[in-house]
Amino acid sequence: QVQLVESGGGLVQAGGSMRLSCAASGTIFYINTMAWYHQAPGKQRELVAAITKFGDTNYADSVKGRFTISRDNAKNTVYLQMNSLNPEDTAVYYCNAGIRVSAVSRLYDYWGQGTQVTVSS
Repeated sequence: QVQLVESGGGLVQAGGSMRLSCAASGTIFYINTMAWYHQAPGKQRELVAAITKFGDTNYADSVKGRFTISRDNAKNTVYLQMNSLNPEDTAVYYCNAGIRVSAVSRLYDYWGQGTQVTVSS
């Protein structure tokens, strides 16, 4: 059983910073790309940032220059450092990872339960 557990959400004022963490646990053989998505009320879930096992990253245009994704492969953990937050960043943030549980299993998509980030103006 694989779990992704997020932490670090909450309330912050506009212009502030926040760091999200997501740790993968359970029977894990290999983790491929890890990513953060967000979903605002009434909107679809969107990719915020992603990072490959080798550290290659990509970001949504709306967060480039403000957010930084990183990962610690030894800890099976991905982070999202969010700076210069604005009210439009308010959303539930979800961690995502492509994980193989054994050498012969396929890659499955796993999701965290989500953590609320609220930016007040």
